Amino acid sequence: MGIRRATEADRPTLIRLLEEAFEADPVTRWVFPEADNRQKLSGLFFGVFADVALAEGRVDLLEDGTAMALWLQEEAGLPEEDETPARMRAVSDPDNERTELVGRLTGAVHPHDRAHEYLLMIAVSPDHQGQGLGRKLIESVLERCDRDGVPAYLEASSARSKRLYERLGFDFTGTTVDLPDGPHMWPMWREPQAH
Repeated sequence: MGIRRATEADRPTLIRLLEEAFEADPVTRWVFPEADNRQKLSGLFFGVFADVALAEGRVDLLEDGTAMALWLQEEAGLPEEDETPARMRAVSDPDNERTELVGRLTGAVHPHDRAHEYLLMIAVSPDHQGQGLGRKLIESVLERCDRDGVPAYLEASSARSKRLYERLGFDFTGTTVDLPDGPHMWPMWREPQAH
């Protein structure tokens, strides 16, 4: 199965994948604790991530539409004020401060001392999870990172995903993102590896 770069025309597929893949995710359930709200609003919330990656980064999509990865190339140095968390709240659920807080808390621990590839999100359709599709999407970028000497970064939103990323060479940075009365997220860094 080939990987292609997604375009704006793929946006509905990207949002569907994100909704399906993250419906049971601990962080998504913390952001939208009520099932009705989650079903109604999570697509708007995830749409902001898709829009940012389509406009400022890269979205890798399996040709059959079963998995995708959102990547951003982060430069070294402190970024300008990130308006994305406020946009997540404004677009999805203005009365729900958690829609903004999750972005503010992850942004506060994001390393900025070196340029790196940032895996913003990865989504695999639930019917296709456990088949190595996410790994295939990640490895295609990590191979380039290794070749070019570029580190990579992400936040794992579950203990299960943390274990997967550890197998790919990512290391926990040592400080969790602790969502108030909610789950932990694990910031993870991967140095380029020689082959």
